[in-house]
Amino acid sequence: MFLTDDEKRMRDGAEGDAVAAAMDLLLRYGAALDADRLCAIRNVAGTMTQPSPVKARLVAEGGWDRAFAVINLDSDRDLTIPPMRVPTCQLQHGFGPDSVDIVPYPRANVDLQSDAEAFYGAHGVQILATCTPYQVGNLPLRGEHCAWMESSAVIYANSVLGARTNCEGVASIGAASLTGRIPCWGNHLDENRFGTHLIAVDGVSVQSFQDWGMLGYFAGTVSGEDRPVVTGSVSRPDLAELKHFGAAAATSGGVELYHIPGITPEAASVAAAFESAVPEPVRYGPAERTAVYETLNEIGTSADVDFVLLGCPHASLDQVRQAAALLDGKRLAAGTELWIMTPRALKVMADRSGYTAVIERAGGRVLADSCPAMSRAAPAGTRVFATDSAKQAHYLPAILGIEAWFGTLEECVAAAVTGRWNGGLR
Repeated sequence: MFLTDDEKRMRDGAEGDAVAAAMDLLLRYGAALDADRLCAIRNVAGTMTQPSPVKARLVAEGGWDRAFAVINLDSDRDLTIPPMRVPTCQLQHGFGPDSVDIVPYPRANVDLQSDAEAFYGAHGVQILATCTPYQVGNLPLRGEHCAWMESSAVIYANSVLGARTNCEGVASIGAASLTGRIPCWGNHLDENRFGTHLIAVDGVSVQSFQDWGMLGYFAGTVSGEDRPVVTGSVSRPDLAELKHFGAAAATSGGVELYHIPGITPEAASVAAAFESAVPEPVRYGPAERTAVYETLNEIGTSADVDFVLLGCPHASLDQVRQAAALLDGKRLAAGTELWIMTPRALKVMADRSGYTAVIERAGGRVLADSCPAMSRAAPAGTRVFATDSAKQAHYLPAILGIEAWFGTLEECVAAAVTGRWNGGLR
């Protein structure tokens, strides 16, 4: 692998043992990927502060330096961790102190995480605590090389922002944070950013938030880990619809990059989205739309809903506003809980805008920092939940062993108010 003089200095210990360990990890990682060089980056988004039994043990053994060395650098050495070399943010993690007595989440985890936030904040990690860092200030430029975790964040960064990142892991983002480097392969390279599958929307009109999620789920199923290009009868999506589409595509498949010609930045046209010949299209029509809806609702049997979850990926401020408008003057059904997940920075705005007060008067909660899938925590006794997120409808039944209903925001709020699921494809 070719190394610059600066990279050789870091490898050889000129910036300390922790940076040398980080370079050692990146060189091993790059060799496994057959990468011939490293990319210079200045934007890292990953997980360092989230609690776990392993992390608690490591902290007890040697503090947070020890935990970072083992988990984020794959090193058993006794290292002192310096400040992060490049701008680095913490993605979503466990629930915070304001969730105590609301979310059935261990208090020990809350305390461990608060301790971690103090350590990493002092080391230059911005505790954004959201799977949507782009909603709260972390917006890499088009063409900028990054090292991001979290599938819905990665696909948004690549596709909507035009930045360049693979879906990294806890070790590679730790090493990237200390070095400002990541192996230059995959989505970092021009030749790997062209479309591979053409999906033609025909006979249906994709305009709603729900329809963008279902189309994304179909795109992931068709494309696997490749790069779909979507054309046909689609409206111009907003931010929430694009994050919903991307999260669904990354869930049913492993999509990290997609193109919508004329909307996403790297594909002005269908021809420009492909490196060579445009492939035969895969049709997304009424039958395919119905099949996706039925797949997302195949685990639901009981119409008695005891939990409604909104905000996956974390809700935008406007999504919180829409939920508040639907709940204004209403009360949740006895025995049914509603959680709306949003970035903490946007929760502050929702509080100031009065949306949180409306939701709480109805009996709902606006929560930050985590989600039931990340923290494996739902209201005690939950058997059946409803959501407007294709991602949560896919994952949460397997994680928590509960039934799921997938529908619109309006259907989910109605389920929270009535305690019954009455959704259906329209």
